[in-house]
Order: sequence, then structure tokens, then C-alpha cells
Amino acid sequence: MAQKAKAYFKLLKFRLSFTVAFSSAIGFILGYPGASYLSIALVMLGGLLVTGSANIINQVIERDLDKHMKRTAMRPLPTGQVSVTEAVVFCVLLGISGLLLLGMYFNWLAAGLSLLSLILYGFVYTPLKRVSPICVFVGAIPGGMPPLIGWVAATGLLGAEAWILFGIQFIWQFPHFWAIAWVLDDDYKKAGFKMLPMEGGKNLKTAIQIMIYTLLLIPLSLLPLQFGMTGTTSAVIAVVCGVLFLAQTFYLMRTCSKKAAMSIMFGSFLYLPIVQIAFVLDKI
Repeated sequence: MAQKAKAYFKLLKFRLSFTVAFSSAIGFILGYPGASYLSIALVMLGGLLVTGSANIINQVIERDLDKHMKRTAMRPLPTGQVSVTEAVVFCVLLGISGLLLLGMYFNWLAAGLSLLSLILYGFVYTPLKRVSPICVFVGAIPGGMPPLIGWVAATGLLGAEAWILFGIQFIWQFPHFWAIAWVLDDDYKKAGFKMLPMEGGKNLKTAIQIMIYTLLLIPLSLLPLQFGMTGTTSAVIAVVCGVLFLAQTFYLMRTCSKKAAMSIMFGSFLYLPIVQIAFVLDKI
């Protein structure tokens, strides 16, 4: 019984789902700075449930491909710890629970956007990974939506502020995904995934692409200040983080090495929460 419960928990990809839920809470607090801890916890729970559902769709579709990759071979579906039927039932329960929570406690626009995000990630991005590098662009749309959904849950409005939060997280996805794809390129090739943007993959052209998107983050991160969403302190923190993040891309352009790509990958994991927390602290 404990083993089964552990397998179900693994299906959730909890760390990834929690990161997404955290981003939706950031958008929610920025939209409603006086929100109660209960509301913040519920918006996170809704995000966690819907993201968990999307992750399971991804794993059901890729269960045979996951067997070929070292990183994913021990997941519950390839190893048979959970059957496809069990995974699908769990997925539907999580998805419906999350959407109902967001719709009934917050608003149906937030729930509808969450459903759109789930569909794009599970049924469009996932199969595209074997077709074309355009998959990263498609995947960046649901990847960028959590703070937008959080803002909409707080305000009921899909205004400029929501799109700014989306834009920052959307653009951040490119250096983040491509750095991961560079590091895991050999593993991805075994499953036929086409994640890197340029032919030949790990080369200067790809490194330049990563640099351009990282550079775009700097002016984008100043928009919350411009629109009165946050103050000067968080804008300064965002610019400093953006410059440090950008500096890592020059190292990649110079060396085209796995080590440099790994530093960008870890840098991306630090950049987003630091900047988002700075926005929130500045707001409240």
C-alpha cells in the first residue's frame, strides 16, 4: 500500500508541480496583496492539482519513450508500479478537483485558463517534442501561464498586468528549457525528442538564441515597475539578477560546453523565484 501511494506521489512530479503552484501564488498575491493565507494556500492547491494532472498526461503519452531514457526509466508507468488505467483515473480526479476548486472558490476565468494550460501542455506540447523544436515555444505558453492565472484568480481580470507576469515567465522558459535540453541532449535523442532550436543542437547558434532570450528578460522585468505593480527595489533586484543570468550565457557562447549549459540551468532555477519573491515583498 505504501509503495502504491509513493508511486502515485511520483506521478505528480511534486517538485515541478509545486514550482508551478508557487508561481500562481505570486500572481495571486500581486493581484490581491491583502489576501488571506487560506486563499493563497487554495490557489496553490488548485495549481498543484491541475499541474499534477497535466504531468500525468505527459507520462501516459510518453510511457514507452521514458523506458529509453536514464532520467525517466524508473518512473511509475515504465516500471509498472502504476497501470495506465490507474494513472488516467488519478489524472482525471486531480484535474477535475483542481479546476472546480479554482472555479468555485475564485472565478471560472481562472479555471478556464488552467484547463487551456493543461490541454496545451498535455495534448499539444507533449506529442510535439518528437516532431519539431517548436515544441519549446508551445510548452512555454502553459509554462508562462501560472502567474497570469494567479492574477486572474485574484482580480477576475485578464489585463496588462496579467500579461506582463506571463511575459516574464514565458521568455524565461527558453533559456531554462534549452539549457536543460543541452545538458540532457544524449538522453533526449534516445527518445527522439527535438528540443534544441538549431540544427546540430549544441552549437554557437543555439547559445546565441539562449543569450537573446535571457537579454529580453531585463527590459521585461522592468515592466511591473512601469505599470505600478511593484516598486523600485524589486526592479533593481530583477535587473541585477538579469545581468548575472545574462553573463552565464556569454560563458556558454564562448565554450559551448555542457558545464556552461549546466550553470545556466541552475541559474534559471534561481532567477525566477528570486525575482518573483522580490516583486511580492516590494508589493506588500
